[in-house]
Amino acid sequence: MAQKIRITKEFKFEMAHNLPSHHGACKNIHGHSYTLGVTIIGEPVSDLAKSDNGMIMDFGQLKKLVKDSIISVFDHALVMHQNTSENLLAELKANFEKILTVDYDPTSEHLIVDFVNKIQPQLPKNVKLHSLKLRETTTSVAEWFAEDNQ
Repeated sequence: MAQKIRITKEFKFEMAHNLPSHHGACKNIHGHSYTLGVTIIGEPVSDLAKSDNGMIMDFGQLKKLVKDSIISVFDHALVMHQNTSENLLAELKANFEKILTVDYDPTSEHLIVDFVNKIQPQLPKNVKLHSLKLRETTTSVAEWFAEDNQ
């Protein structure tokens, strides 16, 4: 009987954001050193003729998928809600290269859902996204689990 196995790949990135609706200091632009853990689950390939024999998914493939769709987009970016004033966005874009607008307040909770929506459709059919863990600070973490969202 094949066994289900989970593997996790971790990524680090820097990102600034602001939470304009927040009533505290986070309404101001500030940054974090994020860690993103991506855990997938599946049965290891059992075919000696395949280069991924014994693997659920090659760590390199998972790394490329996440780097291309998330890390390269969000790393060293200033992420702001798309409703930010056009004047402010124009001034920021005139002075900085990587301004990203999103249709949500860029909280850890909203970011993690966005990341799920970017990763899930790209996984091979035999692999399922099990969970994501987004660490915003050493003591603040948002987690998403597939079992909670069925």
